Amino acid sequence: MEFTYPSDLSDARWELAEPVLTTWRSERRSGGLDIGRPPDHDLRSLLDAVLYVNRTGIPWRYPPHDSPHWNTVYAYFARWQEEGVFDQPNSLLRRQVRRQEGREEEPTARVIDSQSIRTSTHVPACEQGIDAGKKTVGRKRSIVIDTAGLLLHVLVTAAGVQDSTAGQILIERVATEHPTIRKTWAGSGYRQHLVEHAATLGIDMHIVRRDPATRGFAVLPRRWTVERTPGWLINHRRLARDYEAHPREQSQTSDGPR
Repeated sequence: MEFTYPSDLSDARWELAEPVLTTWRSERRSGGLDIGRPPDHDLRSLLDAVLYVNRTGIPWRYPPHDSPHWNTVYAYFARWQEEGVFDQPNSLLRRQVRRQEGREEEPTARVIDSQSIRTSTHVPACEQGIDAGKKTVGRKRSIVIDTAGLLLHVLVTAAGVQDSTAGQILIERVATEHPTIRKTWAGSGYRQHLVEHAATLGIDMHIVRRDPATRGFAVLPRRWTVERTPGWLINHRRLARDYEAHPREQSQTSDGPR
């Protein structure tokens, strides 16, 4: 296939995503949720348009002239987000990468971290907060990764939400979705009560602390793995600043297929 834009899906990536999207469309039609004439929107073009927005950071209303209408693209994106469609190709890709690296498909350990991101001026004030430590007004993106740096879960909150508060939600969700996990590492922003809560779930949680005697940059054991991931995320310009009025949309964009 000839690519129009660098963000377009390769044939190999589309081969992973196509069954997920075609099954989703079939289920909607069989359930009477997509009544009328057969849909004429090409699923690959729609997903390419979503990835273009994510990679370039353009507003939803400013798609290239050869993309489907922005209203159609956003409508499909919103449905896929609400129905958890993005989670499926992300899980497939993660398992594939782990197999290629000689790992088991399901992780046994994870790392938690957070990243505060400034918001756009049109984001409602009630959806924002202040991260006092990083002096950032906006939202906080709390992530859980496996030890290869691959995303397991993302939670987007106001920046003022404490790491331990978001962390408790994350460890509970990931414990349900990935019951094989028995070890967790986190930074010093996470409190002792979270370690105790993790123990009730059968998870050994370790807080990785920086040696106060160390000056300048130092690689912290296990922490360096999770610190790469936010850097990967903000290579997608849509994720370098939070433009979404609803935090769940920013969460799903960052958790979607890359």
